[in-house]
Amino acid sequence: MRSVIPNKIPNERYRVKSLERALDIVDALSKAGPEGMSGSEVARALELSKSATFSILQTLLARRYLADHGSGASRRYRLGMAFARLGDQVVSETVLRDLAMPVLRKLTAETGLTSRAAILNDGYAISIGKVDGPGTIRIASFLGLQELPHATGVGKAILATLPADEVREIVEKNGLPLRTPNTIRDVDNLLLELGRIADRGYAVDDEEDTLGVLCIGASVWGHGGKCAGAISITSLKQEIRADSVAEFGIIVRRYADELSLDLGGSPYAEIRNSHESSPFS
Repeated sequence: MRSVIPNKIPNERYRVKSLERALDIVDALSKAGPEGMSGSEVARALELSKSATFSILQTLLARRYLADHGSGASRRYRLGMAFARLGDQVVSETVLRDLAMPVLRKLTAETGLTSRAAILNDGYAISIGKVDGPGTIRIASFLGLQELPHATGVGKAILATLPADEVREIVEKNGLPLRTPNTIRDVDNLLLELGRIADRGYAVDDEEDTLGVLCIGASVWGHGGKCAGAISITSLKQEIRADSVAEFGIIVRRYADELSLDLGGSPYAEIRNSHESSPFS
């Protein structure tokens, strides 16, 4: 069957012309080489007015999607470091997801529970991969959905790898919204909990995000000793005995270490021992 890729959005009224012009400018600068282009060159190449071109260039420059050098008529523009940051993030997420899926399948096969991988993005936990457990019960977990890190197993596992001042910045920005009566309510208690997580190597969401649901998460470490994200298992709380939570935590930690090694990182015990204080305090 021949694949047909449409070159237009079906309904033209949803196209944002100013955004299209900005993207056209980005495309043009991406092909211009290290010297970039002047504002006049951009305007001529795209058949735009100089005033519209200048406004878009200044907007992209303010958001660091462009960089400039020179002044006046000799001022030139090129792509900025914001694109490098986004590119690195896309690559790291793709690598993590691709390497995580086989590990998640093994984790689910051993525990019989739904497993997933997540990253921290803009202060929220974002699921990037999931393997459903067997049976008819399905735990709702949507890929790409922003989740509160202080109330989830993957989120707390990641937060426990950060310095306290960085955790406070995230809390100041996003708050500590209550999801259930069990949700952690203040930053000091959150930091105490994160210290316990750092000590044992795994996090527990005990009905803190959703009543009746328990999650156990563990951090994943990549090359250079940086936390790349976390993996977790999720179950109805009634299906897990209280005295088996630690056992499941050790299992999740083991598979997180396997994924860390796949990413070029180190097992958690080595990471923990290499940091006397930061990033765990």
